[in-house]
Amino acid sequence: MRLSPLLLFPGIFVCALFPLTNCEEQQIPEEKLLVVTVATKETDGFKRFLGSAKHFNYTVKVLGRGQKWMSGDYMSGPGGGQKVRLLKEALEEMKNEDKVILFIDSYDVVFASGPKELLKKFQQARHKVVFSSESLIWPNRHLEDKYPHVIVGNRFLGSGGFIGYIPNIKEMVADWTGKDNDSDQLFFTKIYIDPVKRKSINITLDSKCRLFQNLHGALDEVVLKFEDGRVRARNVLYDTLPVVIHGNGPTKLQINYLGNYIPNTWTFETGCTVCHQDLHPLTALKESEYPLVVIGVFIQQPTPFVTMFFERLLKLQYPKNRLKLFIYNQEAHHERHISSFLKEHRSLYQDVKVVGPEEEMDEAASCNMGFDMCRKDKDCDYFFLLDIQVVLKNENTLKILIEQNLPIVAPMLTRVGRLWSNFWGALSAEGYYARSEDYVDIVQGRRVGVWNVPYVSSVYLVKASLLRSELADYELFNSNTLDPDMAFCHNIRDKGIFMYVTNMHTFGRILSTDNYQTSHLHNDLWQIFENPVDWQERYIHENYTYIMKDKLIENPCPDVYWFPIFSDVACNHLVEEMEHYGKWSGGGNKDTRIQGGYENVPTIDIHMNQINFEKEWHKFLLEYIAPITEKMYPGYYTKCASPLNFVVRYKPDEQPLLAPHHDASTFTINIALNSKDIDYQGGGCRFLRYDCSIQAPRKGWSLMHPGRLTHYHEGLPTTAGVRYIAVSFVDP
Repeated sequence: MRLSPLLLFPGIFVCALFPLTNCEEQQIPEEKLLVVTVATKETDGFKRFLGSAKHFNYTVKVLGRGQKWMSGDYMSGPGGGQKVRLLKEALEEMKNEDKVILFIDSYDVVFASGPKELLKKFQQARHKVVFSSESLIWPNRHLEDKYPHVIVGNRFLGSGGFIGYIPNIKEMVADWTGKDNDSDQLFFTKIYIDPVKRKSINITLDSKCRLFQNLHGALDEVVLKFEDGRVRARNVLYDTLPVVIHGNGPTKLQINYLGNYIPNTWTFETGCTVCHQDLHPLTALKESEYPLVVIGVFIQQPTPFVTMFFERLLKLQYPKNRLKLFIYNQEAHHERHISSFLKEHRSLYQDVKVVGPEEEMDEAASCNMGFDMCRKDKDCDYFFLLDIQVVLKNENTLKILIEQNLPIVAPMLTRVGRLWSNFWGALSAEGYYARSEDYVDIVQGRRVGVWNVPYVSSVYLVKASLLRSELADYELFNSNTLDPDMAFCHNIRDKGIFMYVTNMHTFGRILSTDNYQTSHLHNDLWQIFENPVDWQERYIHENYTYIMKDKLIENPCPDVYWFPIFSDVACNHLVEEMEHYGKWSGGGNKDTRIQGGYENVPTIDIHMNQINFEKEWHKFLLEYIAPITEKMYPGYYTKCASPLNFVVRYKPDEQPLLAPHHDASTFTINIALNSKDIDYQGGGCRFLRYDCSIQAPRKGWSLMHPGRLTHYHEGLPTTAGVRYIAVSFVDP
């Protein structure tokens, strides 16, 4: 008798009769899944793993807690047998045979999706045990020929993750008799390449990375996928979205990078979703209860604006009696700055230790000593490393970092006008700087959060508990090949400790120390090119930026404008610099400093080019005088060509006044560098044509007026003291 085709394929017959029936295999209930992992220590990576598991409501069983790890270091050679032993022991107590076990590493693993998707993909694999796959064979490449061939996908087994039913996994590990430091990878490989065992246990590989993504050997295949408020890792080679992401082997930095986003740690829609979790708020504490912090200030080279650094340190919003200072200074040039600060403020701090240049200590040794000061102090809670070139504008920086409650965290700082910052987003194969895909977005503030990074420098906070445990090694900054900061970060990474940088707030910037000369009295005056923002803060009048908006420009005489330009510090420094130079002109008509050698209206002065300040002064004119000139004299545009820039000194017994004259300029600026009635008596300027005088020049304010034809003027007598003015004849 001939059978009907429908009877040969009863499933088709049933589905044909009942087309609405769901003929797919019934989905495994999520409660049947148990995640099993081994973790002898609660590392930062382990905490991240648990966080991702909690995010998707996985049930996790942790084996080996509190035990000593005996399975070696995966980076240097095979190991992992301890995991197999612990799994075998745990399985003996598991009786529910329809339960599914997901056995994975944890220190370098994150979940990208939940149990429902994982179980669905497991069922679709049509095998009882599914291992993660790799494109690289390890640890024994001589076994390559024994591996089954695959048409598409990875061919080799990865032991860092597998999923299967309890009976099948029990059968798989039943023959384990190895040592704790034997290779789990080799053990499972030998089972898989044995055709009989592979069939009996019913094992396959996740060759297209639908369940597991091992990063080693696949970095070019994996990208982040942002979509609908979710972040996934996408394998572009196989167009799959793996559920478990594993930074196996030498890809720890890459899993750290992906972990900044997965699972939904940061999205374009929500920003950072975890930045306000596990904080350590200080608001409820009395000041006497604040954590004790040792601040390590490190001066390795001549640095501009050191006085301002100490001013900002003093303004740090933190109880001074909960701070200790460790100051390392390698530069004799800065001893006076430190001495001045400590003379006035040392008593505010609980303790101060200074290591000066006479001790001839190198950078690595000084950093080790600073850390050890905190390590050995039982009351120390944090060490705050602070290089002298750091400009901390945010007075709450220390509080913010402590509240983040992270092992090592740095405030993000950048260098003005550049993409240079105090962190690296990635490392090259040689361990040096490499730019991560998100680096520019983080530096420019388009992505805001708290980021796990491989390198921080210049300023960061370290928990003292770390220094007494994982970082008990004194010589953290020592290396025969690396700079001290790179050596420190290398040691931190090797110990599996995470370093973070936060750009949740604006913290400040980092100075450039390039081309900083120490041959002048006030060397910071020459920093208008290298550090223009800091130069402006130090030397430009605090009200300058409000001149236009708030109409601060006064008009005391026709076409004469009067406005604030220099800070008191700028005035003082310029006067002191000129007096320090000391080579004032004689005030006669003969003057070899100028073209032609003859001065019609001589003054006792020093030209800017005599102190090598001509380029800097011209930059000052372009940046701060030209915009006002163009506003007050509409239609006139200037490049501030000025062959004569000088500081004039008036004294009753030297040169008290200046006879009526025209200036050899299109317009002139005249900046008062000291104060009437405090530094001198008399003085001022009178415009004869208008019979208009300015007799009380304000320190730091500039007069601006036409030079030729209309503004014939004279310098009024200085009757007591010494008067200084800075003058520029612009556009002669």
